[in-house]
Amino acid sequence: MSPQSAPDGLIAELAARQGGVISHAQLLQLGLSAESVKYRGAIRRLHAVHRGVYAVGHELLGPDGRWWAALLALGECAFLSHHSAADAFGMRQSASGMVHITVRGRNGRKKHAGIKVHRPLELPDDEVTTLRGLPITTPARTLLDLSAAGIRNLDTVLDRAEHQRLLSFGELHALLERYPRRPGTRSLKAQLARYRGPVDVRSELERLVHKLCDAHGLPRPQVNCVIEGKVRDFYWPHCRLVVEADSYGWHRSPAALNADRERDVELTLAGYRVLRFTWEQVRDRPEYVVSAILAALGAEASSRR
Repeated sequence: MSPQSAPDGLIAELAARQGGVISHAQLLQLGLSAESVKYRGAIRRLHAVHRGVYAVGHELLGPDGRWWAALLALGECAFLSHHSAADAFGMRQSASGMVHITVRGRNGRKKHAGIKVHRPLELPDDEVTTLRGLPITTPARTLLDLSAAGIRNLDTVLDRAEHQRLLSFGELHALLERYPRRPGTRSLKAQLARYRGPVDVRSELERLVHKLCDAHGLPRPQVNCVIEGKVRDFYWPHCRLVVEADSYGWHRSPAALNADRERDVELTLAGYRVLRFTWEQVRDRPEYVVSAILAALGAEASSRR
């Protein structure tokens, strides 16, 4: 095949899916000869980024392009990881030009400028995934790797990961149990202690609410109903009263708790009354919870007479 008859459309299509870069092996698979690849480099249609990896058409690459170039340079079984994976997931933003790649096996032994290679003893399939086509470590594995690397702002990274619903904290705890002696495990566990919370406050509050209603001849509330586009814990339609519990399935971050308060503001502005109770209040001060709900129901009933 002559250089002029190379499949430009296919090259551009593949490069577009890879942040604007393509590998020498991929060019050969698309029908170019080694001579054609060399020719395209000479006329500046291909720009070398790493050994055997080229930017197509121009040299300017965004983050995805730099990440793809590093992955292609290291071949199969390479995954974006550590700081670069956190950047890709949006957990943090780094000004560093270094790309962190975790490699399985013995691939990618040649050194490449701007690439930091990590070779863990283990990287099971359930600890890797894809993001926009990029092979990448899972959010949980990424956080564990960052903790092992000793980053200073791990708490902020955790908050952003949880706020974006990138992982379940149960998954992260399972990973910590898998690697109990891995570097960084202790510091990550210490950070997770900030998120620890109860799991059964809503069910306990429901028990109290039903007991309250039955004792005072009040209608039981609707449970888990949608109001203003979001699911609410308890709702008395006749007096537009919503009661919410600070409950969470495993762990919640401060960012998620802030989101709960925003939910309360939305309801208040829409004309609803909102009461919210914590686990400590439901567990240790049930009389307070009952009297508060009863007062709210009574006040609303009185105001409508």
